[in-house]
Amino acid sequence: MHRPRSVRDADVPGKRVLVRADLNVPLEDGRVADDTRIRAALPTLRLLLERDAAEVVVCSHLGRPNGPDPAYAIAPVAERLLELLGADDRVRVLENTRFDPRETANDPALAKELAAQADLYVNDAFGSAHRAHASTEGVAHLLPSYAGLLLERELQELGKLLENPGRPFVAIVGGAKVEDKIGVLRSLAERADVVLVGGKMAEEIRAHPIDVPVELPSDMVAAGAFAADAESKVVAADAVPEGWLGLDIGPATREAYAKRIATAKMVFWNGPMGVFEWPRFAEGTLAIARAVADADAHTVVGGGDSVRAIEEAGLADRIDWVSTGGGASLELLEGKELPGVAAIPAA
Repeated sequence: MHRPRSVRDADVPGKRVLVRADLNVPLEDGRVADDTRIRAALPTLRLLLERDAAEVVVCSHLGRPNGPDPAYAIAPVAERLLELLGADDRVRVLENTRFDPRETANDPALAKELAAQADLYVNDAFGSAHRAHASTEGVAHLLPSYAGLLLERELQELGKLLENPGRPFVAIVGGAKVEDKIGVLRSLAERADVVLVGGKMAEEIRAHPIDVPVELPSDMVAAGAFAADAESKVVAADAVPEGWLGLDIGPATREAYAKRIATAKMVFWNGPMGVFEWPRFAEGTLAIARAVADADAHTVVGGGDSVRAIEEAGLADRIDWVSTGGGASLELLEGKELPGVAAIPAA
């Protein structure tokens, strides 16, 4: 795996530094609803300021706007960033990079415009490192470029899963679509001692077996309709009534999976076990969250829904590493090269 050089080794004093951060946070009523990613960006920014950077120019995308859109303006995010960072007139936050269509096209002209504002480039946006965009990949070829502290840590933690996992290594994968995760399932099956599968993808695999050794649920919480208040009952996983839907793993599966997790020395979890947004179908995902938190193992959790589950359960501080990158972490674990990482020279 490519290990890029670190911002720790950059010649920062007196330099203008362009930082690609991952400030893609949820907004509600024009305010930041969850500042987790903003907080994750602070250590790199503080390091640069402490090392006497002349200016720190921060850029990030926010959502998926189709051109300029006031609903995705960076202003409330910048306000929260500066509030957490502390007042410093050396910090400047650029507008949402995706307001410019040249960003996702990785247009060299935009990369040059970004590069003209700085002497050094630091990529700290692991969550966007799998995208070859102007601000994540293009500009890295035009300036001396380095990995930020968050990007560096993400690669270290996920690298452990790829290169030297503790044994037994238990991987848990959930979510909706097998096709989105077949590559990572195959990669994990080659490295893990067991891959436990839940969510809609478990039903898909049961109906259409794949050439990857995984463990599937033995029972399900089935519902008569896709609704939060639907009639539900526990059934064997291979006996879901016609027209019903499996919306969570059942109690026997929760217990069996928890026992497997309890034996682990390395755990990776990505994806919920069911429709955990609805309380009646959340117990499977919460049971996995508790089992991972209780494990005497090195634990890594990635993916928005899994992270949300451990945070809602109040367990995030008991996980060794909570990854900020869903798609990026899966592509890395699948063995793919991340353009935003590959563009930075090796350490």
